[in-house]
Amino acid sequence: MTHEFDSLRPLLAYLSEGEIGQIEHAYDFSRHAHEGQFRKSGEPYISHPLAVTGILAGWHLDAQTLCAALLHDVVEDTHATTNDVEMLFGKPVALLVEGVSKLGKLSFASEQQAQAENFRKMLLAMAQDVRVILIKLADRLHNMHTMGAMPPEKRARIARETLEIYAPIANRLGLHSVYQELEDLGFRFLHPNRYQVLTKAVKAARGNRRELVEKVKIAIQEKLEHCKIEATISGREKHLYSIYRKMQEKNLAFSEVFDIYGFRVVVRDLPSCYLALGALHALYKPIPGKFKDYIAIPKANGYQSLHSILFGPNGTPIEVQIRTAEMNRLAESGIASHWAYKSADAALNDMQTRTHRWLQSLLDIQADHGDSPEFLEHIKVDLFPDEVYVFTPRGRIMALPRGATAVDFAFAVHTDVGHHCIAVKINHELMPLRTQLRNGDHVEILTDPQASPHAAWLNFVVTGKARSHIRNYLRNARIEEAAILGERLLNHAVATLNPDTLLPDESVWERVVKDYGMQSREELFAAIGLGRKLPLVVAHQLLQVQGAHSGTPAHPNAISIRGTEGIAVELAKCCHPIPGDPILGFIHKDRGLIIHTHDCPSIRAFGTDPDKWFDVEWETEPGRMFDVTIKVVVGNQRGVLAKVAAAIAEQGSNIGNVSMEEEDGSPYTVLFFTMKVEDRMHLARIMRSLRVLPDVVRIFRIKGRKDGRAAAPQ
Repeated sequence: MTHEFDSLRPLLAYLSEGEIGQIEHAYDFSRHAHEGQFRKSGEPYISHPLAVTGILAGWHLDAQTLCAALLHDVVEDTHATTNDVEMLFGKPVALLVEGVSKLGKLSFASEQQAQAENFRKMLLAMAQDVRVILIKLADRLHNMHTMGAMPPEKRARIARETLEIYAPIANRLGLHSVYQELEDLGFRFLHPNRYQVLTKAVKAARGNRRELVEKVKIAIQEKLEHCKIEATISGREKHLYSIYRKMQEKNLAFSEVFDIYGFRVVVRDLPSCYLALGALHALYKPIPGKFKDYIAIPKANGYQSLHSILFGPNGTPIEVQIRTAEMNRLAESGIASHWAYKSADAALNDMQTRTHRWLQSLLDIQADHGDSPEFLEHIKVDLFPDEVYVFTPRGRIMALPRGATAVDFAFAVHTDVGHHCIAVKINHELMPLRTQLRNGDHVEILTDPQASPHAAWLNFVVTGKARSHIRNYLRNARIEEAAILGERLLNHAVATLNPDTLLPDESVWERVVKDYGMQSREELFAAIGLGRKLPLVVAHQLLQVQGAHSGTPAHPNAISIRGTEGIAVELAKCCHPIPGDPILGFIHKDRGLIIHTHDCPSIRAFGTDPDKWFDVEWETEPGRMFDVTIKVVVGNQRGVLAKVAAAIAEQGSNIGNVSMEEEDGSPYTVLFFTMKVEDRMHLARIMRSLRVLPDVVRIFRIKGRKDGRAAAPQ
């Protein structure tokens, strides 16, 4: 046993010998791992994890937490891995070490108060097990005690981070003494000159007021004894940073801050708190408006006490805090106190049931599990269940709703970023835009000026801002695309009725637009493109107004489409046309122009009204891949699916979906492949490559029903 561990052993008296042995094992592992490493002060590095463990042992935390404290830097700073820790000390300890390492990688990148609050929330939200935060606080506390060897700039940065991040977290968790100590240490290193001046002033005032403090303490003791109230009384000097903060907030000189000393009165039970308050108000007059009842209405972290400021001797204000021993324990140790006092039949007392909701959930678990080993393994904390906190590339922290995706983040950064996002890097790895974000993620959105929102995003975004911007964009884009298509359709219709007609003049357009109750020519084009107005009817009216209508329309040129026009042109799902297929266009009153193959059965269902059907043709280079489904009948042989899929892939096609039908007792299996093709020729090449496979019996292209009845053999 080493001398260093001997210094820790007296603090472990509340643990069993087996647990102490496990902690010693963790110490030996850590000491060997950190062999040859030294702190800035020149001390062996092992002195740091040992000191952190000593702080946590003073809070009476469990053996798993103490082991993790001894090991909290080995994964980051040595060759040891998380797997090594798990193998030697168990998964719970490994998870704690991993959690502390994860928090250690975060850096505080802003001095703004709102950012500091988000950072605090993110730290708490990232630590699923509250013991991770306790280890981190003890780690920070020891680092602050030993920061003298650091360069001044680094001292100031760490001190500010301590004041803005870690001290408030300690206060949030009810660790009152840790909170005060972190604040004073942060004050000392952030404002060293002010700290020195205030320290001297407090020492001078302490000497002048020592007699006054002793006099007040004796008076309180005698008054409570006279009222038969058992109590322990202690004088308390306010910590330096609270005095400094009061001077700053109220613009006071030090000589104007009177309540530098306070008195704590710890009584036997709850009724005695209010009896003691009455007795002290009879002894010294209370200052109006300076009484707070945190027993009836506890603070968010569960803190309970009666606070009152009184006119003491010579009119000097003194602060008195009155509480029970149980309340005092919670005030001093906060959430950490619950590990020291758990028992199998622990009843939740009145103080505990009033604590904050998340702390109450811990106590409920404690009451359910008692001393069972499951207890500590089940302590999972989510202090902010409805929010997730992530970093922008510049280090700013953004709060988003739980379940938010990369697209939600993009629109939260800026509407233009959302409109043009094409991909996302999460923690420097490319991920899909639909990826849900987690606390602490570093998120970078990749954009393209030519990109635009996709309707599919509405299936996974959760923020109202993202949803409304996507819908608004799609609505406007639909109208713009429909207007372009509508103009082409109208020109085609005019040419059909009279190929020699010149474009109507402005007065004709104004008359026709007004007749249709539209505001502009573009609005009329959009109505045509969306199928709300039939182009031949509008063309007829234009020609009639112009007085140039001819008798027999000539055969017009077909309208060319690429299949990439967007939502104003839709490829029919009933026949799945691809480039190379002879096609027709049908105007639907709500959906715009729908493209069908010439032999689509739907054509008969829609009728042959010439006003609704248009000749269309594919452009020479459509510029996209198209979905097509084929039906392949194969023999029941091992590996046949892989052979068919490989043949399809060799022809440059991606398979989107595969399904299979196998008839009972049949020697054949039916495979359905949905894949991407460039055009009809590309499909023909794929089907030829499949026909040469010995196990393939027949191939069909599926245009309508999946059973292939509406399809013709290829």
